[in-house]
Amino acid sequence: MKNKIEIYKTSANNTEIVVHFDADTVWLNRHQISALFNRDIKTIGKHVNSVFKDGELPKESVVANFATTAADGKIYQVEYYNLDVIISVGYRVKSQQGTQFRQWATQRLKDYLVQGYAINEKRLAQKHQEVEYLKAGIRIVGRAIENATDETNKQVFELFSKGLGLLDDYDHEELDSKGKTTQATHYPEYKDYMSLIHNMYSDFESDVFAQPKDESFKSSIGQIRQSFGGVEIYPSLEEKAANLLYLITKNHSFVDGNKRIAAACFVYFLEQNNALLSINGEPIISNDTLAALTLFIATSKPEESEIVKRLAISILNRNKANG
Repeated sequence: MKNKIEIYKTSANNTEIVVHFDADTVWLNRHQISALFNRDIKTIGKHVNSVFKDGELPKESVVANFATTAADGKIYQVEYYNLDVIISVGYRVKSQQGTQFRQWATQRLKDYLVQGYAINEKRLAQKHQEVEYLKAGIRIVGRAIENATDETNKQVFELFSKGLGLLDDYDHEELDSKGKTTQATHYPEYKDYMSLIHNMYSDFESDVFAQPKDESFKSSIGQIRQSFGGVEIYPSLEEKAANLLYLITKNHSFVDGNKRIAAACFVYFLEQNNALLSINGEPIISNDTLAALTLFIATSKPEESEIVKRLAISILNRNKANG
């Protein structure tokens, strides 16, 4: 509670003192201490000097100069003494008023400290979650870099790691959990996706490329169109696209080419919904970013699913707005 001011009154309401609360202590000047303990200012000055002369308290840490307006309207720098000094003087004069003040001041300090702790605890909890998202993302990138098979992949991930830092710096917000584009969605059919995949065959020299292992690919493309009680589970295009990329990548529906197929289906879904280009007509996700994002998902652990999907949504949201 920086520089908070309160009015202190004695139990008989015959003494009123303006009290400065600053950080974790109380500040009064000599005139106020004199009124507080009902002793003349010379006596108070003698006791204050004794506190420092006897080495009871270090003057540099318990004395502060505050600007004070005098009766003539002029502003002077006046010495104020913190609660440690006030208590030390109070023991020397042994005043009942001093005891009452110490009890009052101590309770106020407790109130301020507890209130400040509660506020800071809430802020820290919010920041803690943001930091955990970032730390988890960096852990995933670290594993991906270690597992990268060539120098090109390593360079891509190093660039992507820097991108995570930029996301964290973006107004200190959390990763987006919701997309920004809500519109009627066109869902390509299974045969449309398979036609796209078959057109990819000639690009890869593999006899097992895109050979289905099970029916999980149908499940992946079907999950993003689910609803509950008439409400879509994934209401925005960005959420649908991010979950599509995640599900195809992680379900390993094909013998070979899962990441490439996932990336192609992700782009195809966006293109079919007129969401692939930014307001400036540029692709909202570059080839390098898409490759890094897909590898990022592939390297993630199941318990990190929410984080990587939020990252994908954040990239789509911000690139669309800033493209």
